[in-house]
Amino acid sequence: MKSRTINVDTLARVEGEGALRVRVKGGHVEDVNLKIYEPPRFFEAFLRGRASFEAPDITARICGICPVAYQMSSTQAIERILGIDAGTEIRRLRRLLYCGEWIESHALHIYLLHAPDFLGLEDSIQLARTNPDIVRQGLRLKKIGNDLMSLIGGREIHPINVRVGGFYRAPRAEDLKALEEDLTWAVEAAAETVRWAGSLPFPDFEREYLFVALRNGREYPMNDGRIAASDGMDIGVDEYERHFTEEHVERSNALHSVRHSGEPYLVGPLARYALNFETLSSRAQKAARDA
Repeated sequence: MKSRTINVDTLARVEGEGALRVRVKGGHVEDVNLKIYEPPRFFEAFLRGRASFEAPDITARICGICPVAYQMSSTQAIERILGIDAGTEIRRLRRLLYCGEWIESHALHIYLLHAPDFLGLEDSIQLARTNPDIVRQGLRLKKIGNDLMSLIGGREIHPINVRVGGFYRAPRAEDLKALEEDLTWAVEAAAETVRWAGSLPFPDFEREYLFVALRNGREYPMNDGRIAASDGMDIGVDEYERHFTEEHVERSNALHSVRHSGEPYLVGPLARYALNFETLSSRAQKAARDA
């Protein structure tokens, strides 16, 4: 039987550094290896012996595109240890900061990283030449997300306003009000984004997944809730290590998280969406169904 090996030494338009190796035999994929060769940065070691108030600023440096995820994880972990309840208003403000990150990060991925591949273009520069309005819309959406992060987090990359127990400085009401016009536009642009992305030529491919994501039942989860799975698992965050193990594999510098029961599972937006669809707003649910 004819066999073929596909080696991609450097994956383009992704966050981080990685390579891909695919072995095909007789028309069937026999083996796939994703290699993350980005050097480990040992943030766990950096945090040892540091003051608790330093953790949010240090962990924010893990990623320039999604720093809030790391800030919230470290902040909430310390608050849980110390028995601190930051309260409803702080929680809402943190969620708004997180929304800013999701807006800028998802706009980046949809418009500038993924769309060129779907449309057969080399990069977003070519996309700007063939469809400048789409690129302008994506860039404006991303800027609105960045503006939210700057206002609440202190700056748009590696925010510095988050602290254990709350924020160093609350945004002024008039500054939040000034974003209303842009955010109103962004709601319509987001709906248009769903319609446009739904029109892209996706392959006809389906498979069963075991989904794992946060779920709290009150709202679409970002940074709090219980760990749920599509097979019925429902555990507290502090029970994670009873059900999952992080381990090294030879081909990758990234830790691999495996479930003790052995099944492979999927995390991320698809899992969150599958397990929390009912908590989306009615408009978001309709947009998803229509797409």
